[in-house]
Amino acid sequence: MRTKTEEKRQAIIDVAAATFGELGFERTSMSEICTRLGGSKATLYNYFPSKEALFLEVMFQASEADFQNTMLALQTPGDDAAQTLRDFGQRFLGLLYSPNVMAVRRLLVSEGGRSNIGQRCWEMGPARGNAAIKDFLQLGIERQLLRAADTEIMMHQLLALLEAELLPRFVFQHLPAPTPEEIIQISERAVETFMRAYGSKP
Repeated sequence: MRTKTEEKRQAIIDVAAATFGELGFERTSMSEICTRLGGSKATLYNYFPSKEALFLEVMFQASEADFQNTMLALQTPGDDAAQTLRDFGQRFLGLLYSPNVMAVRRLLVSEGGRSNIGQRCWEMGPARGNAAIKDFLQLGIERQLLRAADTEIMMHQLLALLEAELLPRFVFQHLPAPTPEEIIQISERAVETFMRAYGSKP
């Protein structure tokens, strides 16, 4: 059973999610959330030290199921490492360029250097994802599906290849989010390049 503390925390997140959804991040204030929630502002800040921290938690809960689904792609058994990586790449880019995750990434760009929100976000998402990717790559090496190399470097290069075509539009916000068809094609090209570098067969 959840404790009252956990129930209160979740109640705050639920009210905040509705408020962010209605007003957006900029127009939402902790005072507005407190008014809708009821109770004191001190209680609200006791659970979440800033609007940014609360927003991050809201977005994390909204995206966690998709995150888990993305990581499941790496647990698919089989001898075709490239196909597994293509499946992963499509899910990964779909998640990365979803509205929730893009909102968090933009928040990190603007606020990450002024608080510990960057560290918190790293622990909630990328740190877990990177560990799963490295485990998959290590298994691929052991099964001789990939050539032996430093899995830390391999992981970074794989992620860089997957996002290479999309990062400029995110940074400059001048193009719409990629379509599902674009994501399929981008993943194909990225994995083809990765396998040329790390595939066990020339």
